[in-house]
Amino acid sequence: MDNNQLYYLNPKAKLGKNVKIEPFAVIHDDVVIGDDCEIGSGAVIFPGARIGNNCKIFPGASISAIPQDLKFAGEYTTVEIGDNNIIREFVTINRGTVARGYTKIGNNNLIMAYAHIAHDCLIGNHCILANNTTLAGHIEIEDYVITGGMSAIHQFVRIGQHTILMGGSLVDKDIPPFIKVGKFPASYCGINSLGLHRRGFSQEEINEIQDVYRIVFQKGLNYSQALEEIRKLTPTKYNTIIKEFMEKAERGLIRGFSSSIR
Repeated sequence: MDNNQLYYLNPKAKLGKNVKIEPFAVIHDDVVIGDDCEIGSGAVIFPGARIGNNCKIFPGASISAIPQDLKFAGEYTTVEIGDNNIIREFVTINRGTVARGYTKIGNNNLIMAYAHIAHDCLIGNHCILANNTTLAGHIEIEDYVITGGMSAIHQFVRIGQHTILMGGSLVDKDIPPFIKVGKFPASYCGINSLGLHRRGFSQEEINEIQDVYRIVFQKGLNYSQALEEIRKLTPTKYNTIIKEFMEKAERGLIRGFSSSIR
């Protein structure tokens, strides 16, 4: 440690241009940080971190610590973080295990204070994980997903694009794209029409998505029956996205709205 520095920077770490490191941050070896990044006070960047350009990591965050997984045996794994991400105070992002080899976060995400992203997770682009969102291992979140504060997601769950979750959601099934999720247990609460409008979807496209989910959640069909009905539709961009998501839903889907659900 240089006596003129108040932070620790391992000489084997690779930093891009204009990287700002605040006092008491720690950056270990085998770390790559892109241009114009900011590392806040007390943040710790562990070996295996690969951080893109223009990322802001706030005080107390922990990036690329080893997984909280008893099966982890010291294998070489990484955390890959894209560009323009904001990672707020005390966020923890663990590196991968032998299962996938990495945890990956895309571009332009906001990960709010105290969120946890466990090993082998995949996060897309333009997502917002609100305060205290907790992701178990192997979770996949597609683009433009918003999770409410205190949401807890079970391992291996998949969440489709343009979905929004109510605060405090407890999710143990896959969530298909373009919808709102709330209640206890987590259930379908309609189309995320406001979010889709804001992102440039036409009313015709939104109506098409809504028609598909009437089949899935409102016709009283089981999962297999609903999927067969969707397969009979004339293929379009959006019903194909929904169909393909359902076909890969190994954990099954969240349930439809019911007045018996709180």
